Amino acid sequence: MCRFVIYKGTAPVQLSHLLTRPCHSIINQAFDSRLRLDHRRPMNGDGFGVGWYDSVYDEELGSQPCIFTSVTPAWNNVNLTRLAEKIKSPLVFGHVRATTAGSLSLDNCHPFVHGKLMFMHNGGIADFHLIKRKLQMGLPDVAFDMVQGNTDSEWAFALFLSMLPDPNARTFTVQTLRKAMLDTIATLNKYAEEAGITEPSLMNFCVTDGETVIVTRYISSKRDEAASLWFSSGTSFSEYAEGGHYKMSKADKRENIIMIASEPLTFERADWMEIKTNNMAIITPKMNFLQIPIIDQFYVSPADPTFTGRTTEFAREKGLLAPRKELSAAKV
Repeated sequence: MCRFVIYKGTAPVQLSHLLTRPCHSIINQAFDSRLRLDHRRPMNGDGFGVGWYDSVYDEELGSQPCIFTSVTPAWNNVNLTRLAEKIKSPLVFGHVRATTAGSLSLDNCHPFVHGKLMFMHNGGIADFHLIKRKLQMGLPDVAFDMVQGNTDSEWAFALFLSMLPDPNARTFTVQTLRKAMLDTIATLNKYAEEAGITEPSLMNFCVTDGETVIVTRYISSKRDEAASLWFSSGTSFSEYAEGGHYKMSKADKRENIIMIASEPLTFERADWMEIKTNNMAIITPKMNFLQIPIIDQFYVSPADPTFTGRTTEFAREKGLLAPRKELSAAKV
């Protein structure tokens, strides 16, 4: 499966501090993960992508993000290393891919973009071939024509675009993006139920318009854990020891930096908090961080006396779980 990382800050970050320098950066995770429990031990070598927004708006350049993708392994791409040392941005999406659906091609590398919107996915939509045609038939032209590849992830983005009042809008409210994401998940669940699909879908989706970030940690199951998802916040993210050892510092109560990742980028246990399964995380334009339960047929209230907890086997077998106890064990 895939991995992604999101950075949003009040000041731009040099991309290398997220992608290449940390000893457990998303690039290093792609071939040497010390936290992910995976029965198959795959590498994320089927391409990568980085998307970022300009630090200062330029009318000639526009508000759309810049995207750099490649089908080569991220750890072996010298151009990525060069660019990461020279680019700064206040909002960055990074993604490394292990193919589960769709061929190895640039068109299938995340992040996907439409206008000023950027989208990534970690997980998989179960038996997608059984609902693909129905999903496509319900899309307006603007969403259908956006798709260039053949992944379930990009078609999920097209579905998301179809839920927006105007996918080409210049601005989006937090509520508009939140509702579109909830409607996307609900529609995929509806299609799966109508097709008789019983295997859970793993839908860790993230979308941004350059100001708001919406992320989900979600699985269409009441019994299973979703793919892991973590967040960290503070006033600075910097290297404190040689060898790429980074930590998040909190000089005061301000949230100058908020990061969300499939796996923690550091081995500092106190740096990272787990986002709960079947929850939505929101980073607002003013750098507020919110966690909101996704209340649907797969939601289980913590107050339910019959609830004994979710099992980890499904996500673990697919290589999508990084439990908290591994943080201490992996620290060197």
